[in-house]
Amino acid sequence: MNRAESVNEKKNVAIISVFAAVFLTGSKATIGLLTGSLGLLSEALHSGLDLIAAFITFLSVRVSDAPADIDHPYGHGKTENLSALIETILLLITCIWIIYEAIHRILTGNVHIEVNRWSYIVITSSIIIDYWRSRALMRAARKHNSQALEADALHFSTDIWSSSVVLLGLIFASFGWYYADIVAALIVALIVIHVCYRLGKRSIDVLLDKAPIDKFKQINEILQKIPDIISFHDVKVRNSGADIFVDLCIHIDPLFTIEKGHQIADNIEKTIQEEIPRSTIFVHIEPDNK
Repeated sequence: MNRAESVNEKKNVAIISVFAAVFLTGSKATIGLLTGSLGLLSEALHSGLDLIAAFITFLSVRVSDAPADIDHPYGHGKTENLSALIETILLLITCIWIIYEAIHRILTGNVHIEVNRWSYIVITSSIIIDYWRSRALMRAARKHNSQALEADALHFSTDIWSSSVVLLGLIFASFGWYYADIVAALIVALIVIHVCYRLGKRSIDVLLDKAPIDKFKQINEILQKIPDIISFHDVKVRNSGADIFVDLCIHIDPLFTIEKGHQIADNIEKTIQEEIPRSTIFVHIEPDNK
């Protein structure tokens, strides 16, 4: 698959996620307001931020694959990582509102809600849709090494659990145990905080150029198998969206010609790029004088 096809596939998955978020946000908010369910209202706010996050993801995958230019010689890949970090901040905002509203209802004693069949229909539909789009997003994320799509996939797979908790709260509330709805909302908040930690840490690591240990080890193993390299050092690896940049220094026989050294460098680039797609390798060659 060429770069243009990759971009189109990521954009299509992202825009479908946006439409799904619009539907879920509207349906949850409507039924939540009609029934007064904090669980459903917290899910509606969660889905509203999902909508913003999905739209940001759609914009980021369009920008991230734009070719390098004078102002961005390493490309625009980190737009995806920034998008994932923004999504984390939006999720934290969700948590603050849910926890505040839950505590407020407990203190005021305003815990009564009205549960009807539409409550069950909306939350069940949400679980089904989130399951479908999380799988579609994760497939695309793994195929194209996209952190923005992966962030959305993790986000929506967590929505499945949070919606399931809300569904359980509604069932208990239908038997008169209204505090179960508040407990469900607080559990949603705890789940979202866990997701925030995972997404935020990975996004910040990439934005701060933390070396991806798995890729670092993989490149070192590749270099050890390439002939004509006497030794190598200063291997540096960093992510930028779906792209990976590698800098390394090799020592070769000082009697080799410049042409031979160039062939060795080309072989290194080709071998690494076969193992790690969308990688850019910079090889510095030194004569081994030991």
